[in-house]
Amino acid sequence: MTTLMTPKSKIPTIELPLVSGGTFNMAEASPENFQIIVVYRGLHCPKCKAQLKAIDPRVADIRADGHDIVAVSMDTEERAQQAKTDWELEDLPIAHSLELLDAKSLGLFISDSISDKEPKIFSEPGIFVVRPDGTLYAEIVQNTPFGRPDMEDIVDGLNFVVKNDYPTRGTSVA
Repeated sequence: MTTLMTPKSKIPTIELPLVSGGTFNMAEASPENFQIIVVYRGLHCPKCKAQLKAIDPRVADIRADGHDIVAVSMDTEERAQQAKTDWELEDLPIAHSLELLDAKSLGLFISDSISDKEPKIFSEPGIFVVRPDGTLYAEIVQNTPFGRPDMEDIVDGLNFVVKNDYPTRGTSVA
């Protein structure tokens, strides 16, 4: 069973290698405003390709707004590199090798392969927005490859949050 993280909770300390070299640590990122973590299903997913290709040319604008962004998957280094190359991703950092237990700790749905083009298991998509202090501001978790939110809408919303000091929502224990 998948359990969503609670808004304002600390995001797990998950460190992942980047295709371009170096590592990305979810809990230790230090953006000016927000860290946007886009979890994609993997190389096999045409919807992921479309999503990441739409984000890639906007990375500089997203950073100019004070946000950092990274794409993450359970793919191996080889599959992540192939996605970066085949999908012609130039600016969007790609992290790989997310472990199953870490994907579950994020509240992601996990799927089993239904074809030989898919890895044996992989996470379904999600977007996590994290404050500079490592706490979760927002999460969008899906169990299907379709129906993803538009990144422009998310970034516009985050810019509103920054400008208006809009609080984290969904924290009521009622």
